Amino acid sequence: MKISRLVIGIVLFLVILGIVYVLHLSFFRVDVVFYSAIFDGFLSSILAILLIWKIKYFACFNPFEKIQMAFIFMLLGYVLAISVPTVIDRSLSFYILEKLQQRGGGIKQENMKDVFINEYMVEHRLVDVRLTEQLSSGTIEIKNGCVMLTKKGDNLAKISRFFRKNLLPKKRLLMGEYTNDLTDPFARESTNNDLITNYTCKE
Repeated sequence: MKISRLVIGIVLFLVILGIVYVLHLSFFRVDVVFYSAIFDGFLSSILAILLIWKIKYFACFNPFEKIQMAFIFMLLGYVLAISVPTVIDRSLSFYILEKLQQRGGGIKQENMKDVFINEYMVEHRLVDVRLTEQLSSGTIEIKNGCVMLTKKGDNLAKISRFFRKNLLPKKRLLMGEYTNDLTDPFARESTNNDLITNYTCKE
């Protein structure tokens, strides 16, 4: 009986989450999709557990079990926030599928790089979106037209670089070839040194 009512409780949470998500998008401003979706999941968890605490149908659960349900709702909300709106908002893979559909189902492979450079960056305002996210996260700051790492951003970059170099697959399939190119992409001599000099903010 408890299992069936737990399932119903999860369904109740999902319904509340759907309503909260739509209302949030419809009537409020959103700074970052990921953070917005996380907030919606947290708020929906609170609303759902309050209802479960009040509705007699769920009286078979003791207080500890209801707290466990609240954590289940929060974790589920977190997973959904990452897996649905955030993935669709950020995913290059979904963009490729949508772009192929837009172009009648196919694009020449030799022109895919042009699509990414000339269309993806512009259509999705990629730079603006990512800078907004990092500003909201507190990992960067912009001073006098210069994008600069904060201490938090520097620490995260160190963790990311360590993980990329040591804990990502050394043999990863890329277009029919297994390679470790993506474990340390900065090590490749593919960047123009003059551009590095021009890009760097001067004190």
